[in-house]
Amino acid sequence: MEQIPITMEGYKALKKELEKLKTVDRPQNIKAIETARAHGDLSENAEFDAAKEKQSFIEGRIGELGYKIASAKVIDPESIPKDCIRFASRVLLENLDSGDEVQYMLVGQEESDISKGKISVSSPLGMALLGKKSGDEVVLQAPGGKRSYEIIAIL
Repeated sequence: MEQIPITMEGYKALKKELEKLKTVDRPQNIKAIETARAHGDLSENAEFDAAKEKQSFIEGRIGELGYKIASAKVIDPESIPKDCIRFASRVLLENLDSGDEVQYMLVGQEESDISKGKISVSSPLGMALLGKKSGDEVVLQAPGGKRSYEIIAIL
């Protein structure tokens, strides 16, 4: 089984979502199916169809989360050496075009949230940063054009 790197925060979030799906969403959906079924003819029952579709989504997500949790390799960001950028590294970058400084943490796709300063290691910037050191310059082609960053520090 392939191991999926994840931070403890991300691991806890997956477990919390799985628990909610199993204890809240699934039981609510079962009740919705029962209610829709009680309305009679299932062949023209949009409520029933919607509830069954939601059930399919819930069960699929439960399976997906179960796999990710079972495959998770929890990585403590504090244990990451700061000699070069890797998964769970925190970095301070300077945008060489604008002079703005930004701080990011490299995480897996499941955890990425740009509003919280978390970018995926598989994003264009994340891939460009992997293996780099403080002082290195990174140039990448973004949808809005070429972007250049200098790595100020690995935090």
